[in-house]
Amino acid sequence: MPEVMFAGPDGRLEGRYHHSKDRGAPVALVLHPHPLHGGTMNNRITYAMFQAFQRLGCSVMRFNFRGVGRSQGRYDGGIGEIGDAAAALDWMQAVNPNAGGLWIAGYSFGAFVGMQVLMRRPEISGWVSVAPPASHYDFGFLAPCPCGGLMIHGDTDELVPEPSVRKLVDKLNTQKGVSVDYRVFSGADHVFASHADAVAEALEDHVGQAIARRQMALAAD
Repeated sequence: MPEVMFAGPDGRLEGRYHHSKDRGAPVALVLHPHPLHGGTMNNRITYAMFQAFQRLGCSVMRFNFRGVGRSQGRYDGGIGEIGDAAAALDWMQAVNPNAGGLWIAGYSFGAFVGMQVLMRRPEISGWVSVAPPASHYDFGFLAPCPCGGLMIHGDTDELVPEPSVRKLVDKLNTQKGVSVDYRVFSGADHVFASHADAVAEALEDHVGQAIARRQMALAAD
């Protein structure tokens, strides 16, 4: 799992990258939780998602937002962090010019940033949002949401009440051509203390099915 340093909008950014042996493998980017609350690319849920994409045969990166770890710059309230994620996608796309699909995944603050990036990058083919902070940020920008994805939340989340996320899911599911796979984990709080494996399994299930559908569609052509 090579360490990589790449150019971001506010200095160099530190990441960990796994390159798939398959030339046409999908590419995935995983975004970590809030930098001011201890969030780093080594967060347990972020790492579990990274490993899940790796098991699916993807080329995958996780990285530290500006001001975290060895990444240069300073926290920018979510705005600059969108640029950081876009720079990570640019780097991965340059290394994987024939990628078979592009996924963006995020946990908590990372889920918010990931959905913002989704609206700016039409080439993204799917997304995973774990514990999206729907009660803290306005997700109204997802109109229209360009594609469906997987949303995971805990029913005992003390920071983001589950009904706020369900409301967001219901709103997205009314949009034409958008289907959100919403999975609520019983007994899970915001940190998913004992649910990292379950998050990884849900990701592998949802993304694995989507990759298989894409491959079947290409084969049919």
